[in-house]
Amino acid sequence: MSSYSTDKPANFQNVAVARVDAQQKRGSKKAPPSQMATAEDELLPPRLPELFETSKQLLDEVEVATEPTDSRIIQDKVLKGLDLLKKAAEMLSELDLFSRNEDLEEIVSSDLKYLMVPAFQGAFAMKQVNPSKRLDNLQWAREHFLNYLTQCQYYHVAEFELPKTKTNSTENNTANSSMAYPSLVAMASQRQAKIERYKQKKEVENRLSAMKSAVESGQADDEHVHEYYLLHLRRWIGISLEEIESIDQEIKILRGKDSSKEVSTSHSSHQDRPPVKLFVPTRNMVQTKVFGAGYPGLASMTVNDWYDQHQKFGALPDQGIAKKTSEFRTAAQQQDQEQEEEDDEQAVHRARDWDDWNDTHPMGYGNRQNMG
Repeated sequence: MSSYSTDKPANFQNVAVARVDAQQKRGSKKAPPSQMATAEDELLPPRLPELFETSKQLLDEVEVATEPTDSRIIQDKVLKGLDLLKKAAEMLSELDLFSRNEDLEEIVSSDLKYLMVPAFQGAFAMKQVNPSKRLDNLQWAREHFLNYLTQCQYYHVAEFELPKTKTNSTENNTANSSMAYPSLVAMASQRQAKIERYKQKKEVENRLSAMKSAVESGQADDEHVHEYYLLHLRRWIGISLEEIESIDQEIKILRGKDSSKEVSTSHSSHQDRPPVKLFVPTRNMVQTKVFGAGYPGLASMTVNDWYDQHQKFGALPDQGIAKKTSEFRTAAQQQDQEQEEEDDEQAVHRARDWDDWNDTHPMGYGNRQNMG
C-alpha cells in the first residue's frame, strides 16, 4: 500500500511536467504578431496602385528589352501585364472612379494615371505574336486605344481628332465621294499632323524627364503632380493615334492575304482539265502533213467519206461483219490511190493553165494605172 501511495503522486507530477513542456513547445512555434500581419497581407488581393505600377514596370521592361518579342521571357511579361491590367480595369469599374459629371480639374491628381489603363492594355496586346490570332489581337488593341482616346477627348486632355470607326468611316466616305479634290490634300494634312504630333511628343518627353525625380520622390506639390500625370496622358494620346494608324494598315494587309488565300483555294479546287487534242479531217497526204504537225494518227478523210466507204463494204455495226478484212483494206487503198491520181491530174491541169496564161500576159500586164 505504501509503495502504491508513494508512486501515484510521482506519476501525476510527470504528466503535469509533460503538459507544461508541450504547451511551451506550441507557444514557441507560434509566429509573432508582426509575422502574422505579413502573412495576412500576402493573402489579400493586390490593391489598385500595386496593379498599375507593376503593369507599368512590365511594359517599360518590354519596351526596352533586347530579347526578341517572341521569346518566352517577353511573352510571359506580356501575359502577366495583361492579367494585371484586366484586374485593374475591373477594380476601376467597381470603384466607379471616373464620372462623366466631373471635369478634369475635379479628378484627384493621383487618380489621373488610371485613365491610361486602356492604353496600356492596347500596348501589351500589340506585343503578342500568335500568328493565328494576330487579327483578333489587333482589333482588340484598337478598341482599347480608341476607348482611351475617347475618355481623353471627353475630359479635354488635348485637342485631337478621333480615328474613324466602322460607322463613321462609311458616312465620311459617302460624303467625300462627291468632292472633286484629289487625295493629295488628305495626304498632306496627315503628314502635317504627324509632324505636329512628333514635335509635341518630344516636348512632352522633355518636360516629363525634368519632373520625374521630384514627383516620384514625393517632393512635388499637388499642382506639379497633376501636371505630371497630365503630360503622361498627352504622351499616350500621341502613341495611341500612331498605333491605331499602324493597326489599320496591318489589318488591311492581313485581310488582303486572307482574300487571296480564298481565291487561290477556289482555283485549286477547280483544276483545269487537260487540253483536248484537235481533230482535223483531211483528204490527201498534203493536208495531212499541213494539219498533222504534232498530232500523230490524224484522220485522212472526212467523217462522211469514212461512213460512205464503210457502208459500201458493209462494215458498219448495223450491217453485220464486213465481207473480208483484206478485201476492205484493198478497196480502201485503191480508193485512196484513185483520189491521189485525181488530185495529181488536177494539179497538172492547173500548172498548164498557168503556163498558158503567162504566155499571153507578159510581166507588168494590167499595172498601167500610174503610167504617163
